[in-house]
Amino acid sequence: MEIKLEFVRKRSEFGRPCSFSDYLAEVTADIPPDPSLADDFIPQDPVDFAFQEGPVMAVHEVNTERAQVAIKSVNHVEGGWPQHVDPKNPELTSRYREEGEREEAYTRRVQRLGSLVEHCIRQNNAIDIYEEYFEEEEEEEEEEEHHSAKTITVIRDPHRRMSTRIAWHPDANRAMAVAYCTLNFQDSRKDMSFDSYIWDLEKPYGPELVLKPSSPLMTLEYNSKDWHHVLGGCYNGQIVYWDTRKGGLPVEMTPVEVSHRDPVYGACWLPSRTGTECFSGSTDGQVLWWDIRKMSEPSEKLILDITREDQLKNALGACALDFAPNMPTKFLVGTEQGIIISCNRDSKTPPEKIAHIFRGHLGAVYSVTRNPFFPKVFLSVGDWTARIWTEELMDSSSIMETKYHTPYLLDGCWSPVKPAVFFTGKSDGTLDIWDFLYHQKEPCLSLKMSNDPLLCLRVQDNGRIVACGTWLGIVSLVEISPGLCTMRKNEKTLTSTMFEREARREKILQEKHRERLVKEQERARARPEEQEDPQEVFQKAREDFFSIIKAERRRRGQEDLEE
Repeated sequence: MEIKLEFVRKRSEFGRPCSFSDYLAEVTADIPPDPSLADDFIPQDPVDFAFQEGPVMAVHEVNTERAQVAIKSVNHVEGGWPQHVDPKNPELTSRYREEGEREEAYTRRVQRLGSLVEHCIRQNNAIDIYEEYFEEEEEEEEEEEHHSAKTITVIRDPHRRMSTRIAWHPDANRAMAVAYCTLNFQDSRKDMSFDSYIWDLEKPYGPELVLKPSSPLMTLEYNSKDWHHVLGGCYNGQIVYWDTRKGGLPVEMTPVEVSHRDPVYGACWLPSRTGTECFSGSTDGQVLWWDIRKMSEPSEKLILDITREDQLKNALGACALDFAPNMPTKFLVGTEQGIIISCNRDSKTPPEKIAHIFRGHLGAVYSVTRNPFFPKVFLSVGDWTARIWTEELMDSSSIMETKYHTPYLLDGCWSPVKPAVFFTGKSDGTLDIWDFLYHQKEPCLSLKMSNDPLLCLRVQDNGRIVACGTWLGIVSLVEISPGLCTMRKNEKTLTSTMFEREARREKILQEKHRERLVKEQERARARPEEQEDPQEVFQKAREDFFSIIKAERRRRGQEDLEE
């Protein structure tokens, strides 16, 4: 039986879209039972029902007496083998497993055939003139043009200290660790707290765990192998770590006499086999490697001396540190002098570990991070700009950069889901979201988060939530629109092409500059006797300058007379 509903409208209203609305349910058809058909019913006895009580489990392994058998225990009966199958008999178990695999394959083929038949039936039906066939393309265009964001949660430090570092919990970002410290010179308040907090995002009104270090924390990092281990770098130079299962007191910390001499601005876990190794960087010019099983002394040391003399007096202070797990022997260091150092731990001698040097910033480099899609490309934030570099061009300038801003840039990070999107935080409290694949002169979206400087930024793994920490300890969680956290078709390929193009352009400019320097040196060596006195050059330039001014005055005077 097929129930139809006729929709009547005037001929003058043909072509207009239909306007539907909700209304209460009504009985369209009611078919009473026919007693004369009762004799045609055939009772079925007994009746069998299939049901499933076993829990759904993943693929796992069990040890039998004869061999180690992999059992796929999905949709199994009573959590094991059937009664007629002896799990100790490999022939019966393999036969039962093959039967189950054949049944699953048959079920998949039937489901695929059903969807194909349904698609063919739909193709033969009438076409709906109101169906949106290109809705996805229109949504993508709208997302490109109209980016937006909204604040979903605000977390406040009760002591109004600076948020110096944010770390997301590796387990689906369910929690967030925030390091709090005061960087004001000689700020010695009596009620100054050294505590930092781990916040549960579902309960943001109070910390889930209070971390109690011996000195205020500058940085915090979760261990990706053991989520309960948290690494911290202190203001007094010590390295501490916590086991969150044991409370807020540190499990162990480094002795003061072998620790850093200045605040620790960067600390990272290393992807070792044991998951207990880490390293740290400080403004004292040292990078130290540690093992949390033995923190009485560092296992290795590197002095950031770019003259490669391995002298601590010539070392550059590290204020940013970056390590990518897919490049286990290399790491980047941003210094107070505006120089970025690319280091290689596998080198034999300490001077050889300083592989390459990148110059370009006029002030301290507050952040340096590698691109998650292209590890050889990295982002640096310092002074008034954010710059993009590539390790394929050694000892050269950046391949791309933002415009010079009026306020300082204090932090930056890449998007984990879009290769050309990155975030920057400024000293006027503005969060800028850049997409260099579409806009290189202006940010795609600028958000005024606070009147105080944004000191730290960190993005969730899904790229949708951005955490921004301010000067007064306020951490705001911002949810951005899907257009800024959803990768489009061929976006990775286009971004790679863009980076390669800019790298080639920079390489050509670098070669032209070298050729010009060589020509000038050859010209100077060929005519040393014709070199002019600097005083004569200055006097000649002075006379030319004043002659140009006099000529301009005469020209303007003649124009006034003609008028």
